[in-house]
Amino acid sequence: MSASLGQGFDIVGAETIAALLAGHRAEVVGLVRDAYLAHHAGRTINPDSYFLSFPDKPTARIIALPARLTDGEGADVAGIKWISSFPENHGCGLVRASAVVVLNDMATGFPYACLEGSLISAARTAASAVLAAELLHGGRRARSVAIVGSGPIAATHVDYLLGTGWDIGDFRLYDLVRERADAFRDRLRARGQSAGTAATLTDAVRGADIVLFATTAPKPYLDDPGLFTAEQTVLHVSLRDLGVPVILSAQNVVDDVEHCLKAGTSVHLAERHTGNRGFVDGTIADLLTGRLAPDPGRPRVVSPFGLGVLDLAVARFVHARAAAEGRVTAVPGFFAAP
Repeated sequence: MSASLGQGFDIVGAETIAALLAGHRAEVVGLVRDAYLAHHAGRTINPDSYFLSFPDKPTARIIALPARLTDGEGADVAGIKWISSFPENHGCGLVRASAVVVLNDMATGFPYACLEGSLISAARTAASAVLAAELLHGGRRARSVAIVGSGPIAATHVDYLLGTGWDIGDFRLYDLVRERADAFRDRLRARGQSAGTAATLTDAVRGADIVLFATTAPKPYLDDPGLFTAEQTVLHVSLRDLGVPVILSAQNVVDDVEHCLKAGTSVHLAERHTGNRGFVDGTIADLLTGRLAPDPGRPRVVSPFGLGVLDLAVARFVHARAAAEGRVTAVPGFFAAP
């Protein structure tokens, strides 16, 4: 129930969110597509993300992504994703990323729901990349997909590739920790997929149709443009793997230019190096509207920084479904009486 209908407040937890998202992956891709088009049409407010950093914890950060999304049918929502990244959590058996998404009713300003956010964040990231892959690669068929990094984000991308009808010949997996790549390989094989672990990153990437980077790399480590070919589409989800020479040799697509060229991303470093943004060819919305076409003469690199409006689109959908199915935890009396 929204705030305008009695100032109610709902909680939606990870178990419910996981179940709802698993059954609606194609629909989530459609929601992300529509959110990009709404952003392109000026029906969103999407300020810069705010990064909270800690001098005593240099690898950790918490990011705030406020936004407002108005769809073409008049639905209006604001909210924020508050997501932390603490890589050292792995050492104590916890996941790296944790998050919440809060939704606000635009009629009253009242928050009306709080949802576990890491699953929503992973879903919108994967949906964005899968949408861009289809637009840049020219369909949903790939002889081979290379995946660099074997964590939850990589796994979610595989779920979205397979869950939206991609025909994939085989997966090539690489991780700095070989055991993680081996475990990922075994899970894929258990799903009936052809998958193998590459001995080196070069072995994984070379010749793959689609290359997914889903690492926690803090700065670029791949500087050789010769590693990539014009036949490849690169999903640069982790944003900081590719060196400036690789970026400048590719067709570069982002989700929002201002949003992505910051915080030491590879495209941000390329801007610093060149002094301009001419190497950015366009956005995912430009692909959707036909203003931009894939360049068959260069590797195509999509760097989706992630817009708060995507989180709102997915969170609003999840809350509505959960409420309709009676799967929210209502918190009566959460707000002070008038």
